Amino acid sequence: MKFFEEKRREVMKHIEKYMLEKMGEFLKPVDSIWQPSDLLPDSTRSTFFSEIKELQESAAGLSYDLIAVLIGDTITEEALPTYESWLTMVEGVSKEEHGGWMTWTRHWTAEENRHGDLLNKYLYLSGRVNMRAMEVSTQYLIADGFDIGTGTDPYRNFIYTSFQEQATNISHRRVASQAKKYGDTLLSKMCGVIAADEARHAKAYKYFIGKIMEIDPNEAMIAFEDMMRKKIVMPAHFLREIGLRVGQTFGHFTDAAQRLGIYTAVDYVNIMKDLLDEWHIDSVKELNEAGEKARDYLMNLPARLLRVADRMKNPMLEYKFSWIAG
Repeated sequence: MKFFEEKRREVMKHIEKYMLEKMGEFLKPVDSIWQPSDLLPDSTRSTFFSEIKELQESAAGLSYDLIAVLIGDTITEEALPTYESWLTMVEGVSKEEHGGWMTWTRHWTAEENRHGDLLNKYLYLSGRVNMRAMEVSTQYLIADGFDIGTGTDPYRNFIYTSFQEQATNISHRRVASQAKKYGDTLLSKMCGVIAADEARHAKAYKYFIGKIMEIDPNEAMIAFEDMMRKKIVMPAHFLREIGLRVGQTFGHFTDAAQRLGIYTAVDYVNIMKDLLDEWHIDSVKELNEAGEKARDYLMNLPARLLRVADRMKNPMLEYKFSWIAG
């Protein structure tokens, strides 16, 4: 075990220079990237209250399921302290203040922090949300923590983030599309800019794993297989409302997302297929027997998952969320 941990630290140190070279591509300068106030009603203007009225009129037309999905997305975005603390525990992330991976983690966190901030303010102003119930769920999600099966292994963690960032990109992009359909152009724009951030972040983590595959293909392949056997568990999996146990709200949240086509079982399969292509899994060289077995499993998995997804029925039961006013 010590040997593998040490090797992973060496690999992380090796790819750190590539990460630092590409940070300007994966993350945007603080002074020029969008901020929540760019998209929200400006309280310093005389038109502030009329802008809020327009926002509420647009939000009134959004469907119940769409509001539920948006709230769930917002809560998971606001559980950022959990994700930052989790990344700082990864093997090879130097605890030095100005270490390369700590620099990445802080800058990534700073970009992600804007997402929950923006969506929270929108939901507060919309008049559609029981904010206290939502805030309790956010506090629960941070306080409960989450075990996603990665431990402190950087390979498993970056495979997870490659998948998860791509999934959040899809979710925010589809919410943007749905909001536009309902006539809420402001919400559509908000979710669109968040989705663009998530796409850049997914590109970064996929790049990191691509570099790891070049240096340590066997262990990277086995880590990928392990994560897919466990199934990639989204942070929303641990959602709960007042009086419920950890994860009890998740099924209802995913039912709403499935009904709307925001994020489906087919999307899960498509993300995996994208990662197989991105990392050229079919042509990775110098694999040992365990690595070859892992590759075989991974290459055959999308077809198996797709057969399961095709048999899944669209959930019809609508659940009453404590988060939604009225």
